[in-house]
Order: sequence, then C-alpha cells, then structure tokens
Amino acid sequence: MPRTALRVCPLCEATCGLTLTIEGTGVTGARGDKDDVFSRGFICPKGASFGAADSDPDRLRRPLVRRDGQLVEASWEEAFDAVAAGIRPLVERYGPHAVGVVLGNPNVHTVAGALYPPLLLAGLGTRSLFTASTLDQMPKHVSSGLLFGDALAIPVPDLDRTDHLLMLGANPLDSNGSLCTAPDFPGRLKALRARGGRLTVVDPRRTRTAKLADRHVAIRPGTDALLLAAMAQVLFADGLVAPGALDGQVVGVEQVADAVRDFTPEAVADACDVPAATIRDLAHDLAGAPTAAVYGRVGASTVALGTLTCWLVDVLNVLTGNLDRPGGAMFPLSATDRARRPAGPGKGFALGRWRSRADGHPEAKGELPIAALAAEIDTPVRGVGAGRDSADGARDGGGSLGGGAGGGPVDGGLGESPLRALISIAANPVLSAPDGDRLDKALESLDFMVSVDPYLNETSRHAHVVLPPPPPSQSPHFDFALNALAVRNQVRYNRAAVPLEAGRMAESEILARLVLAAIGMHGADPAAVDTLAIDRTLGKAVADPHAPVHGQDPKELAGRLTGESGPERRLDLMLRLGPYGDGFGADPEGLSLQRLLDHPHGIDLGPLRPRLPEVLKTRSGRVELLPGPIADDLPRLARALDESRTPDGSPAGLVLVGRRHLRSNNSWMHNVPALVGGTNRCTLHVHPDDAGRLGLVDGGQARVTAAGGEIAVPVEVTDAVRPGVVSLPHGWGHDRPGTRLSVAAADPGANVNQLLDGTLLDPLSGTAVLNGFRVTLAPLPATPS
Repeated sequence: MPRTALRVCPLCEATCGLTLTIEGTGVTGARGDKDDVFSRGFICPKGASFGAADSDPDRLRRPLVRRDGQLVEASWEEAFDAVAAGIRPLVERYGPHAVGVVLGNPNVHTVAGALYPPLLLAGLGTRSLFTASTLDQMPKHVSSGLLFGDALAIPVPDLDRTDHLLMLGANPLDSNGSLCTAPDFPGRLKALRARGGRLTVVDPRRTRTAKLADRHVAIRPGTDALLLAAMAQVLFADGLVAPGALDGQVVGVEQVADAVRDFTPEAVADACDVPAATIRDLAHDLAGAPTAAVYGRVGASTVALGTLTCWLVDVLNVLTGNLDRPGGAMFPLSATDRARRPAGPGKGFALGRWRSRADGHPEAKGELPIAALAAEIDTPVRGVGAGRDSADGARDGGGSLGGGAGGGPVDGGLGESPLRALISIAANPVLSAPDGDRLDKALESLDFMVSVDPYLNETSRHAHVVLPPPPPSQSPHFDFALNALAVRNQVRYNRAAVPLEAGRMAESEILARLVLAAIGMHGADPAAVDTLAIDRTLGKAVADPHAPVHGQDPKELAGRLTGESGPERRLDLMLRLGPYGDGFGADPEGLSLQRLLDHPHGIDLGPLRPRLPEVLKTRSGRVELLPGPIADDLPRLARALDESRTPDGSPAGLVLVGRRHLRSNNSWMHNVPALVGGTNRCTLHVHPDDAGRLGLVDGGQARVTAAGGEIAVPVEVTDAVRPGVVSLPHGWGHDRPGTRLSVAAADPGANVNQLLDGTLLDPLSGTAVLNGFRVTLAPLPATPS
C-alpha cells in the first residue's frame, strides 16, 4: 500500500515542504505540504520532480576506486583504505596546505554537508579551501563582515511586511530566491503589490520577475554599484538621510557622504544607461516609502564591483532607516544559531590573512578563490622545474580535530608546494568555475583525489576514489544554513523517508570516515567524530557565563541528549543551546529534538525581529558604514564611470550575463528528464537589433569569444535582453568523456565559464566575474544534416 512521508525539498534555497508518496522503497510522487509552517503547500517543478531526481538510475550506488587507470566498483572498506593511503603520506611529506578541499553548494542542502566539512578542515589544518561561495555569494559575506563584523550576518528583505522592494540582479521567480530563503517568492511579491506596495527590479533582462514589477530598470550590466552610489548621493544632497532608530548605532555616515559626493545621477547616467531623472526617482521612492528594503543577488554580486555593490545595498538600507526594522532588511535568528549574547565590541572581520601560493590572491572568510584552484595545482614550485617532486619542508598535518582552517599564527602564505591532493565534496568546478579546460588537466595531474558525489560527473571522473552518498529520500534533512537566511523564523526536521538501501552508507558516516582517514585515525569508530564534536561544544557552553548550562557537568548533559544517530544528538544539542532552546531544562517550553519531532510540519518561531546591536561584532560595536577595505576600493568605482564606453563615447561592445531556469540549479539537475527541455535550454539570448547587425538568426549557431576562449551555441533572438547584452545560462557543458550522465550528455549545452580564464575577479572577495564581461559574436554556418 502507498504511504506518505514529509520532506523539506533540498533542491534549491526555498526549502519548501513536500508530501512524498512512497510505494515500497521508491518515491512515486511529490506534492506541496499544505500544513508546512513555512511554505503552506507551495511547490515548484523541481520539488514536483523529487522522485525522479531521487531514483535517477545514473546515481552511483557503490564506491569507485581507480585501478590501472580505471574507476571500478569496490567495497566501502577498500574505498576508505585507499583514501587513508592516498592522503596521509602527502600531508606528512608536503604539509597540510598541500591538500585542498572543495565544497559545492549542495552541501548546504544536507545535514552531513553542514556538520562534517568543518571538522575535516579543522583536522587537516589546511588553508587550501575553495567553495562555490566565490562563484556566487562571497561579496555579500565580505560586505557583511566589514559592516557588521560577522560575515554570516546577512540581512534579508522582510518580504511579508515591506512596502517597497528594490531588487537588483535577482530573478526569484526562476531562482526561488538566493540568500533570502522564502518559499513561494512569487506569491510573496504578488502579495506585496496587492497590499499597495511597490516592486522595482533593476536587471538588464526582462525576466519573469521584471515582468511582475511596477518598474523595470534595464541597467547596463556591472554598473549597479554606480547606480546605488548615485542614489546615496541624492539622499544626502536632498536631505533624505534618516537613519531613525539606527542613530547612535552607526559610524561613518559623514564619510560615506564624502565618498559618494561626485557620483551624481548626471555623472553615472551614461555609464549605467539609466536617465538621471530615473535615478532620482528611485532614491526618492526608496526614502519616501513607509518601509523599504534593497536586495541584490547573483547578478549584482558576480561582477567586477560585486563587493562594492553589496556594500551599497546595505548603505542605502541604513541611510533610509530600513536596516533592522520590520518591513526593511532584517537579520533572521535560526533555531541553531548561538544563543543571544550581550551587545558590545567584537573582534571584527579581517581580509587577506593569507594568500594563495601561485597568484597571491587574498583569502576571504577563510577561503581562496575557486577560480585560482587550477593554478594552485599546476603552477610548479618557484625555482624548480615543471616536475612535482619538491617538498617545502613538511610540518605536522594535524591528526586530531583540535585545529582549524587557518587557525594559529598567520604566516601570510601556504608554503611552496603545489596542491598534491584534493577532497571534493558535492562540487563540480570543471563546469562551475572559470576555464574548465585548464582545471580538467590540472585535476588529472594530482597525486590523489577523493570525491564525495552521487554522480560520475565532469569533476568526479578525475578522482581516485568516489564515495557516493544515498539519495535524499534515504537521508534526514535540516536546513542549518538556509534557516539563517529565512524571511520568517521557523524550524523543521525530517528523518529519512525510506530506509537506507542495502549496500549504501549514510552520508554522515561517509563524511565521518573521511575525516578519520584524512587526519590519520583511519579505522576508528566514526561515532567518535560526533562524540568529540559534542564534547567540545558542551565544554565551551558550560564555561560560558552567559550560557544556560554554565557551570554544569558536560558529561551529564551529553547523557541527556536524544536522537537515533550522532547527527541527531548534535542537532538536539544545537537546538537546546540555541536562542529558542530548552537550555537542558532551563526553559521547559523551549526547543529540543523531541519537541521538533512532535511537530512534523515544523514550528513557527514568528516574524523577524530587530536584533541590533546584539548581532554586531565590529571592534566599535556599531555598524561601520565605511570600512577601510571598502574606502580603499572606491577608486575602482570612479574608474568604472569611463570603462563602459570607448573613447568616442559609444558603448564598449557586447557584454554577457547569466540566466537562471526554474527547472534547474547550476549543473546538478540536468540529468533528470523532467527538468530539461522546454524553456530550460542552453541558448544564447540576443536582442533583435544586435542579431540583425551581426547577421545572427533565430535557431542558428553563433561563436562566442572572450578572453578565456570560445564556444559555439544556438541563438535565440529575443527582446527579453536589452541591446548590447547577451545571456547564456550557467552549469552546462556536459560533453566531456568519462562521465555517467546519460540524460545530460544527450543535450550537453555549452559551458559559459570556458569563456573566462580565471583572472577576472572582484579583488575584495575573490569572486569570479561571471556577469558583465565583454564578448564578441560571429555567426557560424549551418551544420549539414
């Protein structure tokens, strides 16, 4: 008989609640959970395809180990033996930084992906960390770190109460939201307009979101920072600056006024291709709204001025008094966040504590640019030939979980050894990072690589060991990261909907064993990893005078934790010590794992609430509106006034921007038949005027060329893009040999990131410039049938 099970969807950031239909051990259907406390029954095509994604026959079911150059199935014991034998000797010879770790964005959608990579990094002690953040959101982390002292203190628009939303570089009707967790984003935007609010979208494309808006401003790509600076200038010049309740909690307002004085609407209008009168209207509308929020995402982050843009988003929120107030931009408080601490000065946020070995890129939030990964592998030791046999004087490579990535004294570098080994967890940088061809070759040269991935994809095909996690239905689910970005405070947890299939290993055990193998404790009980994490957390909590368990016995507290597994006990601990927790009895009505299990549709924790100054960790204890690194980067903003045009004043050629599809999420859904085809196609959008000028025809082929290379793509002529702009989606290019992605390979598309050579980065965040870079187009002759 069919049965049902509840599951929060892990396929994008919206975290919609699903009701799964299960027959035997297979998911045969998915619909929206109408009783879910957050999503209230909303579902998108990705969620509806949960069963197809879950049962994809191309998903790996057993580990793969490389033998005689070929990846063959092996037992779990053989796989972890190979991991330990491959990593530890390299750490001991070359030092911990010679082992790189790459984390992809699916890690934020799993329990294990949130809990274990930090322990892996701590145990290895490596600073060679690369994540998808430097392809997407790092500018927001950096600007938040500099403004608020905490790179994870990211304000989100209070969608359900705002009267005015100014949105830049975001298309949530297709993306479902990003760094703003909001099930049914379309419905929330429609509700905003229905209650008399106003939606303004700034985007070079007439997206589905732009079509819904009251006003669409078709800006020239990459100039959002100029537009926002000019809006700030108008606020100062017209006497519209009104921080309101933020008065006394902000420093640097006068310095910002000086910094933006020359960015008048008239000065930036040509560069942005937005009339000066429109810019003034945008500023006055923002200042005049009862409540308002400015929100910028991928299109505003992945540009040359990405960090400055993200900074100016919150500068405007501050200047109009809309930061940290209902209807403005607010700081969520998740159930597993740290319990509230007294406000006061903190340690602040630092950039560039160390640099990449090959090209000297500064770290940001403990990470190096993923665009620099190939160079960290294939650039030889300075003063040594092209061989890879020179050690740099190895030092202790950990062997415990006591260290941390980048912990201890800062030496300014990573030593002289190239990366010799790589641990890739849910990442596919061959497609998602610039210049996949170079990275392809670099990965092939590694001494050892292990990939935790359900697929043999463009990146994992290079691994010496592939460790496949089970499908989502066989795993528990809790949104550690995304709840901290939610537009309403809530908490939900699902146990696995179906039992773990025979021969599979839980993702938590895979990653725990990977930690042990990497740090020299191969063969130890994987439960020891969770026990150690719990013991250390409780040790800190009982020593904290502000914690509800201060002075208590940590062993006694550990014995009171509930749960069927190590990850569940860790979740119980985080909930109990969190801001809504029961404090191990201090608040009998507070949260615990058991209370959460008693509410299968989740627990609503209420609307967002003002949280300043408790959220601030700056050295001043206040919002620092013009931090030093931002001030030092402002000359680039001034230069951008001239760089958008040629010396004769004409536009400086075509620029390319990305595109999101409702049925897609980067490269990891192109193997599900229900999610490919239709509008989810890898085509180049070209405006009719540009197509006519260049001799391009709808349905024909074009050669796209940029600094990093060229690709051939089918043309789709449409006025959905403004003149001078072309658009190509991210995450395609499934035509490399050696993968096992039968559906994706049948319609591979073109890899837009192959147009980039990895040198074009936002200098403050190390984020690759994936939008707003220059390209040239030429028609290609039709292929004979």
